[in-house]
Amino acid sequence: MHSKNKRAMSTLERRHVANIKSLPCSVCDAPAPSEAHEQKQGNWFTSIALCADCHRGSHNGIHGRRHMWSIKRMDEDDALNVTLARLLA
Repeated sequence: MHSKNKRAMSTLERRHVANIKSLPCSVCDAPAPSEAHEQKQGNWFTSIALCADCHRGSHNGIHGRRHMWSIKRMDEDDALNVTLARLLA
């Protein structure tokens, strides 16, 4: 979902987000495609690859109770590290 308050993504940001979405989930390793979770709205280069459940799920998601995140003992920085490692591999 695109917020009305966000500026449009640049070509480079769109390419980066497409690469993020082609990765498996950085928390539970669910296969691609993933969603791109911004740690801070509009900062696309620090996006994390997350499946729909780890992103938006009310039980497991980062915007919910974060159950899967707790099981994996991860926070957003840990998931970003996994995302970047996979992008650069």
